[in-house]
Amino acid sequence: MNDMHTRQQTVRDLYAAYLEDRKDKVVAMLTEDFTFSSPRDDHIDRATYFERCWPKEPFFRAIHIEFLAVDGDETAVRYRAEKLDGGSFANMESLRFRGDKIASVEVYFGRNL
Repeated sequence: MNDMHTRQQTVRDLYAAYLEDRKDKVVAMLTEDFTFSSPRDDHIDRATYFERCWPKEPFFRAIHIEFLAVDGDETAVRYRAEKLDGGSFANMESLRFRGDKIASVEVYFGRNL
């Protein structure tokens, strides 16, 4: 399996793990020095990411990946997320890989749908 296909699958597995409430799967996908950035978070570390960004209870009904591209170590993904409360939103994310693990995620908030 080539790197592009492997990285695409890793990204798909990441969003599937959110739906399955499988933090253990995500832990294994991230580098030890992983960072997460968004309009609300500036390069927070892995432990802070799990504290702030991992849902305490299941949050999503579905995540639909609408665009996924890999260019070397970077992956861009646009998705539409449906929340259990009936709301939905769209986001764009840039994920950088180091080897077969995700080293960083930058989230660009979309809009409520």
